[in-house]
Amino acid sequence: MTATSELDDSFHVFDTTLRDGAQREGINLTVADKLAIARHLDDFGVGFIEGGWPGANPRDTEFFARAQQEIDFRHAQLVAFGSTRRAGANAAEDHQVKALLESGAQVITLVAKSHDRHVELALRTTLDENLAMVADTVSHLKAQGRRVFVDCEHFFDGYRANPEYAKSVVRTASEAGADVVVLCDTNGGMLPAQIQAVVATVLADTGARLGIHAQDDTGCAVANTLAAVDAGATHVQCTANGYGERVGNANLFPVVAALELKYGKQVLPEGRLREMTRISHAIAEVVNLTPSTHQPYVGVSAFAHKAGLHASAIKVDPDLYQHIDPELVGNTMRMLVSDMAGRASIELKGKELGIDLGGDRELVGRVVERVKERELAGYTYEAADASFELLLRAEAEGRPLKYFEVESWRAITEDRPDGSHANEATVKLWAKGERIVATAEGNGPVNALDRSLRVALEKIYPELAKLDLVDYKVRILEGVHGTQSTTRVLISTSDGTGEWATVGVAENVIAASWQALEDAYTYGLLRAGVAPAK
Repeated sequence: MTATSELDDSFHVFDTTLRDGAQREGINLTVADKLAIARHLDDFGVGFIEGGWPGANPRDTEFFARAQQEIDFRHAQLVAFGSTRRAGANAAEDHQVKALLESGAQVITLVAKSHDRHVELALRTTLDENLAMVADTVSHLKAQGRRVFVDCEHFFDGYRANPEYAKSVVRTASEAGADVVVLCDTNGGMLPAQIQAVVATVLADTGARLGIHAQDDTGCAVANTLAAVDAGATHVQCTANGYGERVGNANLFPVVAALELKYGKQVLPEGRLREMTRISHAIAEVVNLTPSTHQPYVGVSAFAHKAGLHASAIKVDPDLYQHIDPELVGNTMRMLVSDMAGRASIELKGKELGIDLGGDRELVGRVVERVKERELAGYTYEAADASFELLLRAEAEGRPLKYFEVESWRAITEDRPDGSHANEATVKLWAKGERIVATAEGNGPVNALDRSLRVALEKIYPELAKLDLVDYKVRILEGVHGTQSTTRVLISTSDGTGEWATVGVAENVIAASWQALEDAYTYGLLRAGVAPAK
């Protein structure tokens, strides 16, 4: 279905995740994946979603058929991608041009050669015939009532080699009726000053409405896109999270955030920018890639503060070390607690966790020293917020938070003559005045410990049934005698509504894992609102 945008047509945000982004190594999208991503992008509020090349493969053909039946587009228009007609043919009779029309998409993007060497070597035709291919295809699609954008492939390299011919392709497309002519840095080798100069010149010499498509091979795709806007481009092509061939494309999210928050351009419907972090992470989940923690604006570390000096300043005014309010893009400020932490870091972290330290300088000082002492031993609290909260509560309340007392535990791994393995763990503990002994087998000694702890506690604390261990990381810290090295374990646990991380450190991986498991279960019960033992 066709969207009705509340924005005017003066500036376009065009997403090509489903085509160009899908060319990233490691991304293999099913039709269902493409439909899911299209829904997320429409929810975000982009103006155009390029869905792929109908007719080029069955998957893209199916996507267009299903998208128009299954997605009620609220903001975006669906775009079909294809190429100009074949050399020596007629656009009205060209099979792939017919496939573009049959896709049902009301907007079509055509890729056209604008580099003279590509015309002669790749298309194996003349420069004049290439111009005829552009004019014929654009005018035919316009006559069929379609809106047409033309991507001038390898434009900047072509402009450097033969500027007059590159401009003639732009001029031909525009005069044939193309709504936008997009200048493509296909090899990703340009720099912002170069982009700005070329776009400004082409705009002045052709009068065409220009767009920009930047690859990120120099790490400048976002900067190049904004430089093109500075020079007069009014159409930006990007991909979610910068996905794309080789090192990727201009990242949709920092481009849009910069346009809205730095340039003051409203390029999304009202209120959609606050959904940016959620949308970024949701798309990462669909393509099965871990969201980049350090991605601008939307990464979990984008507004994370670790240094004590930063924390002291942020306590006075968050704007002193943040370029925007993170809530504007749906993110949050985080205070990281580490051996670099000072009083301000601890106070802010306590406030973030809802723990009132009451201006108690002695308590805060105690927590600072405790953190530094523990991190010296190998603990890391910036990656284990749950363990830090338990430490902070223990210091604030004068005793550890306890739901059970462990008497002992053991884990046994058995190698059998037939090559099979057995892992068994036994836990002895006290909970609510009752002594419990539980034994369980597992897939490895840590899993056996986890299961035995569940067996022991779930009858008393049924809330633990919701908990799932979702990640487990082991790191060997510096040691003195090889296998006598210290081991750090980080465990991530979920209760279905949230996720938290805990840390354990010991001279062997099982003991370190047990510490992290104890913290994980204790924190899970705290989250569930269970009152600790007296």
